[in-house]
Amino acid sequence: MLEIRNLYAYYGNIEALSGVTCHVKQGEIVALIGANGAGKTTLLNSVCGLVYARGKVTFEGNAITQLAPEAVVARGISQAPEGRQIFAPLTVLENLELGAYLRYRQRQREAVSQDLQRIYELFPRLWERRQQTAGTLSGGEQQMLAIGRALMARPRLLLLDEPSLGLAPVIVDAIMETVIKLRETGVTILMVEQNARTALSIADRGYVLETGRIILSAPARELLNDRQVTRAYLGKDYKEFTEGR
Repeated sequence: MLEIRNLYAYYGNIEALSGVTCHVKQGEIVALIGANGAGKTTLLNSVCGLVYARGKVTFEGNAITQLAPEAVVARGISQAPEGRQIFAPLTVLENLELGAYLRYRQRQREAVSQDLQRIYELFPRLWERRQQTAGTLSGGEQQMLAIGRALMARPRLLLLDEPSLGLAPVIVDAIMETVIKLRETGVTILMVEQNARTALSIADRGYVLETGRIILSAPARELLNDRQVTRAYLGKDYKEFTEGR
């Protein structure tokens, strides 16, 4: 579904990605893990057209490298960004409606209304808070809103950037359960997570990114049991972790 070949990305003269090659198959959850500054967010932003990149990015067989962000969304990719980036002064409903901006322009109002109901079914708390100012929501509710807003574009590929960031463990579990549900509805997911254990526990495959380069790729279960990965990103051996639970 998504093919990234030999991708380089820059912030001014600083090279943030150095020849990254990876892919996401339709129906997968793919986790991208790595330390802070490894280039994880840059990779997602490159796909979305938010940073300058050279190389080749194709989605469903069509080149999307250097397309404008709104054109990428129109092709079927949307992102729930790191830090939520909701519009704090607007209501929950208004934030969700902004996620469907292109579809409103295409006069898909009835379909958008139906999708709003699906979002409320997925996140009942957003229905309860729909007229509440988004900036007054809890961190977990804001993350639900960020994901819901991205889904309002009706993407076939959803990019999630640090969905567990700053959340209590019980909320993280709920968010990850939602990610699994989304895959079951036909949404393919590429997820960046610094919480490697959480990401790999629900993913099909994973990539390890280090200083702008993919250094390892494997099925998620293999990465969970890889001694190098567990020591670097999980804090201790996975075997020790599971036996100590």
